[in-house]
Amino acid sequence: MVKLLTVKELQAKIAEAEGAKASAALKRHQAEEHEKAELLDRLTKPSGLSDDEVMEKASIIIERAVENGLMSVQVFRFPHTLCSDNGRAINQGETGWETTLTGIPKEIFEFWRRQLQPRGYHIRYEIIDYPGGMPGDVGVILSWG
Repeated sequence: MVKLLTVKELQAKIAEAEGAKASAALKRHQAEEHEKAELLDRLTKPSGLSDDEVMEKASIIIERAVENGLMSVQVFRFPHTLCSDNGRAINQGETGWETTLTGIPKEIFEFWRRQLQPRGYHIRYEIIDYPGGMPGDVGVILSWG
């Protein structure tokens, strides 16, 4: 004979399933936050790459863009929180915005100034998304011509 669960038993089963879902969602959220913290930590530290290594990477990216008929390419993306002012100066286009850069974004700018600017390349940092209407990630765009 098939046993039909009581309403109380059904409610307990539903509550247990919802609890398991909430627990799984919390674990996912914690894992995402941990990954984000690790990424920010890595981005605030020097890359350890030499100018030659960065030049090799830049050359590959630029050549691929040129083969696709592009005159510019986004070479990096980072959270606005890596700027000392959370990206405000970049968003406003203020003079001296580059002084707000930290970590790898600053390293990229300095590499451009040393190696690519003398070769005629241009660089632009801009807020590329606005989650919830607030500045989000910053894109680093390299252009030529």
